[in-house]
Order: sequence, then structure tokens, then C-alpha cells
Amino acid sequence: MAFELPELSYEHNALEPHIDEATMQIHHGKHHAGYTNNLNNAISGTALEGKSIEDILADINNQSAGVRNNGGGYYNHRLFWNVMSPSGGGNPSGDLADAINSAFGSFESFKDEFSNAAATRFGSGWAWLCVHKGGKVEVCSSPNQDNPLMNGVGCGGFPILGLDVWEHAYYLKYQNRRPDYINAFFNVINWEYVSELYANNK
Repeated sequence: MAFELPELSYEHNALEPHIDEATMQIHHGKHHAGYTNNLNNAISGTALEGKSIEDILADINNQSAGVRNNGGGYYNHRLFWNVMSPSGGGNPSGDLADAINSAFGSFESFKDEFSNAAATRFGSGWAWLCVHKGGKVEVCSSPNQDNPLMNGVGCGGFPILGLDVWEHAYYLKYQNRRPDYINAFFNVINWEYVSELYANNK
């Protein structure tokens, strides 16, 4: 069964003014759609057809560059849309907040480390908050469309929050001001969804 482009749970303009409507339309409707179509083409007629995206990524070092790049692009963006919400922002609570405070000392310290990972990722890539078995959280980054589900990439945990720092994610509104885009992202983070991922994968 082919992978399908997931529908957004909010309108393209719902994250304004932090993430602009035009970027959302192009990012979701063109970039993510392209990764989805290219992934389906790359696995068509192979043993990967019918496998979950998680299983494909877990064995990515034995796959082609096309499967790696487009499989990562499909998975990463699917997560990205879900960790944002028009009613997002603020701070996490509950077990996730405790884990963040334990790992980083405070939410502000976590925010600084995550922002630094995103800002200093050279070229294109992603910043991640990952959870390890046992509940410890860690920040890392990865190049291109790689993610920590791939063997040897990032911190090796399960990604529960990801920020796309490819220029296509922010250039229409922020041009070369990546730090401004990173700051804006914190206003739309869906901490409820991130907390669910944390609880299900710790």
C-alpha cells in the first residue's frame, strides 16, 4: 500500500503570523507531496513495499539514497505538521516537563539548547528532541532529511519534536533570519502531542 500525503489538521493560514500561509501551502503541498511520491516510486516493486516507514528507516543503511532522502522527508514532515498547532506555544507540563527539567535544568535551558542545535545545523537539516527508553530526553540535529530513527544518526532516540531548518521551511517570511524562525516555532509547538509521543515511547 502506497504512502499518502497526510492532510493537515488546521488551515494553511492557521499558524500565522509565526509560520506564513504561502510557506505552508508550498511546504506541505509541494515539498512533502514530492517526498511522498518519490518514496512510493523508490520502493515500488521492491521488498520495502508494504513496510511501515519506521521499519524502512530502521534499515536505511541498506537502502538507496532515494529511499533514504525521500523516506526521511516523508517521515520528518509528517511529524512536523503534528507538533505544531494554532493553539500551541507555552510550556510542556507533566512527565515531559519533568524530563526536560531533569535533562536540561529548566525549560529555558532546553529552549536554548534546542535553538542552538537548529541554528548551528550547517546547510539543510533538522533539530530534534528525542526520548530514550527509560524516559531521558536529549537534543540533537541531523543533516538533510536524516532523523534519529536511522542507525547512527543524531542521538539515536525516538524523535518527539522536530524543527525543519531547510530554507524552504522559512525563507519566504524570514529570508536568511533562521534564528527568528526558530524563535517563532516555539509559539506554535503542540506540547500536548509531544507529550503523547513522549509517554508512548519512553
